[in-house]
Amino acid sequence: MFDYDEIMKHIQQVNEQTQSAMDDMFKRSEEIAKKADAEAKEKEEREKAKEEKQREAEQQTAEQQAAGGQRQVEILGQMLGPDGLAQMAYSEEQMRQEVERQVSQYASMSVDGMMEKLFGEDMGVISAALETLAMEEDEDEDEEEEELDLEDEQELYRIAEVKMAQIGAMPEPEPVPYSGDDPRWAQFGILLSGIVSFLNGHDLDSMDVEEHIPVLEQQVASVVRRSWGIDGRGGLLDTIRYLTEEGYVMRYRMYCEASSPEELLAGETDEEECASVCRGWRFAQHFKDRYAPEFMLGWDIGRAAMLARWGCYLGWLTRGEAEGILWDLTRRVKDEMHSWREFAQSYLFGGLMWKLLCGDSDAETYLSYIADAAVDLLTGGEEQDGGQWKACPWPERRRIGF
Repeated sequence: MFDYDEIMKHIQQVNEQTQSAMDDMFKRSEEIAKKADAEAKEKEEREKAKEEKQREAEQQTAEQQAAGGQRQVEILGQMLGPDGLAQMAYSEEQMRQEVERQVSQYASMSVDGMMEKLFGEDMGVISAALETLAMEEDEDEDEEEEELDLEDEQELYRIAEVKMAQIGAMPEPEPVPYSGDDPRWAQFGILLSGIVSFLNGHDLDSMDVEEHIPVLEQQVASVVRRSWGIDGRGGLLDTIRYLTEEGYVMRYRMYCEASSPEELLAGETDEEECASVCRGWRFAQHFKDRYAPEFMLGWDIGRAAMLARWGCYLGWLTRGEAEGILWDLTRRVKDEMHSWREFAQSYLFGGLMWKLLCGDSDAETYLSYIADAAVDLLTGGEEQDGGQWKACPWPERRRIGF
C-alpha cells in the first residue's frame, strides 16, 4: 500500500527545491545583468571622456596653429609693411581664384576635351613633337595601325622635300654679328626650342615656358614623363647629353654607312624592330648623297633646348644650369648651321626619320605642323603674333671672342 501523505510530502519537497533553485538562478541573472549594465555604463563614460579629451587636444592644436599663423602674419607685416602684406594677400587670392577656375574648367570638360586642352588640338601631333628616348609611342595593344608600305615611304620623301623647299624659300634677315655681351644670345638659345614650343603653345619670351601655376606645372611634368620617360634631374641630364653627343646625327650616320639593314639589326629577331630598321635604312640610303649626318643637328639641338627649358620650369635645373646648356647649344649650332631656315629644315628632316622608325602613318600631318611652325616663327603667320625668329636674326658665324 502506498503512503499517500508521504508521496505528497516528497512532491512538496521537490517543488520547494525547484523553486529555490529557480530563485537562485533569477537572482544570479539579475546580478549578471546589473554588472553588465555597470560595465557598459563605465565603458560609455570612458569613451565620452576620451572623446572630450581628444576634442580638447584638437581645440588646443587649432588654437596653437592659429596663434602661430597670427604670429607669422605679424612677422610678415613687420618685414613687408602694410603694402607688402596686402600685395601678398592679393597674389594668394589671385592664385586661389586661378586654380579654382582651372579646376572648374577641367571638371566641366569631357575626356576628349580635357586631352585637347592639355596637349593641343591634335594629340598625335603634339606627342610626335616630344620623342621618347626609346623612340616608341604608347599604343593600345589591341589597336591596329595602318602600316607604311614602300609607296607610302616614297611619298613621304617627296612631301618632305617639298616642305623643306617651301621653308628654304621663306624670307629671313641676313645673319648679323653679335657682340660678346649681346642680350640676344640668351634669346637665341631660348628660340632654339621654337618649334616644340610653338606646337605646345609655350611662351618664347623668357626661360619659363608657362606661368608658375600648379595646374600648368603638372601639365608640363606629365608631358615630360609620359612622352620622354624622364622622372627627374638625372634622366633629364642623361637625355640632353644623349641628344648633344649622339642623337640622330650618329643614328643617321650609322644608317647611311650600313650596306644593308642586316648590319644594323645585330641578331635582332623582333619583327616590328626589324621593319623599323629597314624603314630607317631606306630613308638614309635615299637621302645620304644630299644630306650629310650633320644636317640632323637641328633636330637634336631643338629638342635638347626644349628639355633644358622644361627642366628649369620644373625645378630640376637651376636657371643658371639651363642658361649654361642653352649657351653650349648656341655655340655649337651657330657654327654648323647658317640660318633659321636651315635649322627648321633639319628639324623637319629629323622628324620624318623618327616617324618612319615609329612606322607612324600620320607622318604627313606632322610634317605639315612643323612647316607651319617654321612659317609662324619666321614671318609671324596670318595673325602677325609670331615672327620670333625674324626678330632675332641668326648670329654671324665668325665672331672674334665667341
